[in-house]
Amino acid sequence: MLEKIREGSQGPVAKIILGAVILSFALAGIGGYLGQTTEQPVAEVNGVKISQTEFSRAFQNERARLEQQFGEYFAQIAADPTYMAQIRQGVVDRLVQQELQTQLAAELGLRVSDDSVRKAILELPYFQIGGQFNNDRYLQVIRQMNFQPDAFREYLREEMTRSQLISAVAGTDFALNSELTNAVALQQQTRSIDYVVISKESLQQNVTVTEQEIADYYDLNMSQFLAPEQVSVNYIDLNAANLTLETHVSEADVKAYYDQNKAQYVEPEKRRVSHILIDNSEDDDAAKAKAEDLLAQLQQGGDFAALAESSSDDTVSAEMGGDLDWIERDMMDPAFEDAAFALVNKGDFSDVVQSEFGYHIIQLTDIQSQQVKAYDTVKADLRAELERTEKVNAFYEKQTEMGAIAFEISDTLVDAAEVAGVEVQTTALVDRNSLPAPLNTPAVLAAIFSPDVLEDKMNSEVIEVGDEHVVLVRVKEHVPAATKALADVSEQIKARLVSDKASELAKEKATTLYAEIEAGKSLNDLVTEQSLELRQEAALTRQAYTVSPAIVQHAFKMAHPTGDTPVVEKVELNNGDAAIVALKAVTNATVEGEIEAQLKQNITMTQVNKNYMVFIEALKANAELNLPKAQAATE
Repeated sequence: MLEKIREGSQGPVAKIILGAVILSFALAGIGGYLGQTTEQPVAEVNGVKISQTEFSRAFQNERARLEQQFGEYFAQIAADPTYMAQIRQGVVDRLVQQELQTQLAAELGLRVSDDSVRKAILELPYFQIGGQFNNDRYLQVIRQMNFQPDAFREYLREEMTRSQLISAVAGTDFALNSELTNAVALQQQTRSIDYVVISKESLQQNVTVTEQEIADYYDLNMSQFLAPEQVSVNYIDLNAANLTLETHVSEADVKAYYDQNKAQYVEPEKRRVSHILIDNSEDDDAAKAKAEDLLAQLQQGGDFAALAESSSDDTVSAEMGGDLDWIERDMMDPAFEDAAFALVNKGDFSDVVQSEFGYHIIQLTDIQSQQVKAYDTVKADLRAELERTEKVNAFYEKQTEMGAIAFEISDTLVDAAEVAGVEVQTTALVDRNSLPAPLNTPAVLAAIFSPDVLEDKMNSEVIEVGDEHVVLVRVKEHVPAATKALADVSEQIKARLVSDKASELAKEKATTLYAEIEAGKSLNDLVTEQSLELRQEAALTRQAYTVSPAIVQHAFKMAHPTGDTPVVEKVELNNGDAAIVALKAVTNATVEGEIEAQLKQNITMTQVNKNYMVFIEALKANAELNLPKAQAATE
């Protein structure tokens, strides 16, 4: 079991989990992660407290994920306190699950090896540039996360150890051949049924609805008949990308720009270096002495890559002989960088160099000289850049003039549009959630429904909706939200009441007919007496689409018939109809040959998901849980 769990830590599930962990901390930071708190915890798991700080960090990560998912509409969603309370409770539940898994991992004595940790660091995309691991990026990210390299490796080891449990549940579960065969046979089972549907439409002619009933329904359900607030808007849409230049950018203009800015088209010198790092965070004198001893070994002909692998405290680069890939100026610590760029020939190494990370010995392994991009290779990009610059300049000039005119002449947009060189556009009368782009942004909506614009009928201020993209709005017409008059919705209410009453009649009729069947009358006799339509399915499958889903689901829940006597039951359908179903026979499928791989996987994954949820619930059932403030946890 433990061996399977350890193997699971190398799988894709573990890598996905680790990626999510690193990303969440990269978004929100983990300052103070190891600190103590005297706050009231949001939960306590077997005596281990989950602090408000941990909850707040996890909640903000979840909020950021939802904002990215829903975009500008998240503000509307977040205004619902019930929804946000569910989000907060979900975060608490996940934190409790994680703590339970951590405790079980410790109890089982699980631990991830140094090699697995190093491999995970090398493969995480957050430490890569251009698809390759970059040591400087790695150090930068973990510093932002308030970690030293050793502390980060231990933290990552803990996360990977916990993920082993999840990998074990997902990776060690399996289905026996007999289970697969039985599952497939059950899925492919067919049932023979007769059924009749008592349609509510067929009974509507027997329904009467009084005016008083309509009025009573209206009074009790006024909230259902609200006409939403509507608005029609005049607006100016000024976008730099849509501007037409009065003059074209000439070849001479492009060449002159290239000559004036040639320095921008220089690819700077790059150097590929390796290093040996000795950490001085605990004992500076000992670290310096060790670095000088390694330098002496190099000066006597020692192999740099071998010494880096055996002695460097940067364990990630050490595995690659100390290689740090290509570097440019202003990428590394200044002292490190000065020493690296002072080396002349490939293979040269520096003296001992001190940086904020410790003591380094640096070796130059390759040089890429400074290069200048030729004019012909960049002129198309330069022309596009110049044209964009001119459009942007024209945009800001027009924006300033447009905004000033709209403020001075605040009862129309015509003059401002003329200055901007665009047309005033107008929307139809729509509710606030149906406004077209670019008006359907929170900033524009806030301006439209502000008192100055909505009530005082003034022009709005210039509103930015994108890069070099602004709008000015003015309300043309506004219809406040109001309850529709009874006369306007009377027919709608009547139709609803007729439908509801007819549905009740259908259910009552089905109950009456079912009672007659229980008394000994056959379904065929009832069909003849009541002039009903008898429908038959000789081989009904679970995936049938020609039969009501409610009938299909119910038919496969019914007990098997004995002998020639069918099992009869009544069913209420989702559309308000009712039905009587007679199950005549059950035919079990015969599974022959090899089961398809995809079908095997689907059945296995269903079992895995079920077992994982059982696993989580078992951990909760055996734990001492205290959730004193879970519901009241603040954002």
